[in-house]
Amino acid sequence: MPASPNDDGADERLRVLRSVIDANRFMTLATADDQGTPWASPVWFARRDERRFLWASRPTTRHSRNIAAQPDVAIVIYDSRTTPDERQAVYIEATATELEGDDLDEGIEAFSRESLSQELPQWPRERVTEPASFRLYQATATAWFILADGPDERLPVPFS
Repeated sequence: MPASPNDDGADERLRVLRSVIDANRFMTLATADDQGTPWASPVWFARRDERRFLWASRPTTRHSRNIAAQPDVAIVIYDSRTTPDERQAVYIEATATELEGDDLDEGIEAFSRESLSQELPQWPRERVTEPASFRLYQATATAWFILADGPDERLPVPFS
């Protein structure tokens, strides 16, 4: 569980982080190929828990190929409908992978639960395994940040 109580504003940063994530449905996934060439893609996401974010993609997409070559990713979750004075964003450093085996089954359950809660279709295993064209991916956060009140400054949200 991230953040410990009474940690110099950590509780408030954690509250902000959760509120931004809870209020949004898309995240920008930033990847890089094995040469370091960056690529950013918006993806619909579901959370498996506090640290793990799920999305479905084709393995042939550029971001999926990049993850296969270089699993370190960055994620930004923000609400683009806010004004510059009201803006807030969550920045995440993470490691991404395509899910397989028991991890896939648990991931599908969480992904489907979120999909159904938004009145979207359920995602059965057959939709993210051969011969289907989609696979289920997961990014596991290693660090979180939110925007500070100052200009373009990030505040870490500590993990316990």
